[in-house]
Amino acid sequence: MNSFDFVGNERTIEQVGVLIDSGHFPHAVVIEGEKGLGKKTLASFIAAALVCRGENKPCFDCTQCNKAKGHIHPDIFEYSASGGANSFHVDVVRDVIKDVYIKPNEADYKVYLLGNADCMSVSAQNALLKVLEEPPEYVVFILTAQSKSMLLETVLSRSVVITLEGVDRNAGAKYIVSHCDNIGFDDAKKSLSTFNGNIGKTIDSIKDGKTLELANICCDICRALVEDNEYSLLRACSVFQKDRQSIVFACDFLKNIFRDSLVYSGDSNVLSGRGDVASMLKTKLTKQKLIDLISVCDKLKTMALMNSNNSVLITKICYSLREAVGR
Repeated sequence: MNSFDFVGNERTIEQVGVLIDSGHFPHAVVIEGEKGLGKKTLASFIAAALVCRGENKPCFDCTQCNKAKGHIHPDIFEYSASGGANSFHVDVVRDVIKDVYIKPNEADYKVYLLGNADCMSVSAQNALLKVLEEPPEYVVFILTAQSKSMLLETVLSRSVVITLEGVDRNAGAKYIVSHCDNIGFDDAKKSLSTFNGNIGKTIDSIKDGKTLELANICCDICRALVEDNEYSLLRACSVFQKDRQSIVFACDFLKNIFRDSLVYSGDSNVLSGRGDVASMLKTKLTKQKLIDLISVCDKLKTMALMNSNNSVLITKICYSLREAVGR
């Protein structure tokens, strides 16, 4: 297998290469991982390798590779859902099934890229299962999903699952600096830590500048908690009034800070990238209070995802965080 522009997950990529080079690639693969980790990039790379006519696949030079790269290959088909629950409809899967029994136009394989497959309805997954049980020898399905847990066990049992994770901070920061203007290595590394090694999310945050601001607000919330400054806490949380996604991000980021605090030592690698805040919380709060704060973050995130009223959520955030630290 040829190399490509993909940072991290080296062992996983090596295993994919072995499958490609073996000439016996599985009929169904599920690539799971949160948004921004490179699921679509890896899926497209595998598709190109499967249709490639070169010796070292994908060669990025043959006609088949060029067509794959240009998204015009007649044997590579892409389908994707909008991202909402059950938004990948059974009718789409039925259209796919009608096509799979037609032999490839040019390549040895017909490759179907099914994005956001975790948004498939149960009926859509059951329809797909029918062809997964006895697929034509030339058909490969590549499903991408944020979590395999949303897929039926019967679908997973007929698939090879590939899990992508966050990358090494140094390697990731080097990649970000080479692909983004006006950011230094240390800032890139700190931003990458904020997103647990997720390069895609980190680059997006650098471009819009909003995420770093939210991370700083989360740090302000932590300081307000230990200083017992209710006004500062309310002021920091006021930014969430018009943006529910900011609340979801804050719950995740605060949870990382509280986790860092539980295990922090001077040479700790902190998930949040905010060792100073983690150290401060460790000296000010007991382990039980930090554990309670982590639990509160999970509950608040669930409320945010359930479309609770923002004003009510902000009040709940302030009350629940203060209660957890005994205020």
